[in-house]
Amino acid sequence: MPHTYSSYLKIDELLNLQECQSDGPEHDEMLFILIHQVYELWFKEILHELDYLTRMLRKNELVRAQHTLNRVLKIFKTLVSQLDVLETMTPAEFLSFRKFLESSSGFQSAQFRELEFLLGHKRPKMMDYHEQGSTGRKRLEQRLAEPSLWDAFLNCLSQNNINIPQKLLERDVTQADTASPEVQLELIEVYKTAPLLAHVCELLVDFDEGLQEWRYRHVKMVERTIGTKRGTGDSLGAEYLKKTLFQPVFPDLWEIRAEL
Repeated sequence: MPHTYSSYLKIDELLNLQECQSDGPEHDEMLFILIHQVYELWFKEILHELDYLTRMLRKNELVRAQHTLNRVLKIFKTLVSQLDVLETMTPAEFLSFRKFLESSSGFQSAQFRELEFLLGHKRPKMMDYHEQGSTGRKRLEQRLAEPSLWDAFLNCLSQNNINIPQKLLERDVTQADTASPEVQLELIEVYKTAPLLAHVCELLVDFDEGLQEWRYRHVKMVERTIGTKRGTGDSLGAEYLKKTLFQPVFPDLWEIRAEL
């Protein structure tokens, strides 16, 4: 039997995934659930696109890499705009069902931790929030052992005769990415002599800025909704989120701005 719109997209299953826990239930709990489920779907797509991007960079397919980065940038704009919808919920409306979240917290999002690992922000202790043998834990263990997006970009630069130190191309990929003055000197030359690679650099800066914009808007949304209270699952709420601001994932591309 040929697929229909509903069967291909599994619409019936999708629309049955929203299970409110509050008494009544409270009207705004549906919005809260939907927004966060949609975020997880977008995280899945971002990971899908960035995995493809790393493959394209390793193959030195710069045109496809640029196209993929542009798509991810558009997705991050969508993530930011979704916060506009969530901010229509007042603190009182959130409080009406907040207790039903119990120990659940966005801090436990395995996919977002995957994204951080893929972007080189590798913190093995983040795996402790996921049980041994769980799907989220297994995926994080895999991400920890894999090269980061920045590793893939350095590999691409090397293929284009950019002098990337061998120690960086062969580094321990389970460790977090760090800034490199040697790479920064090479990047300055890239901007001067290799326009196609320089454009990829600028798209990576756009991506980094888009992620930071989303983090900032996320902090303000939390402050607007719960103020200085602790977050769900006894997380630190806005206090923790503020610590994530203005921490670029590609520091080398920011360090060279004054030299260009």
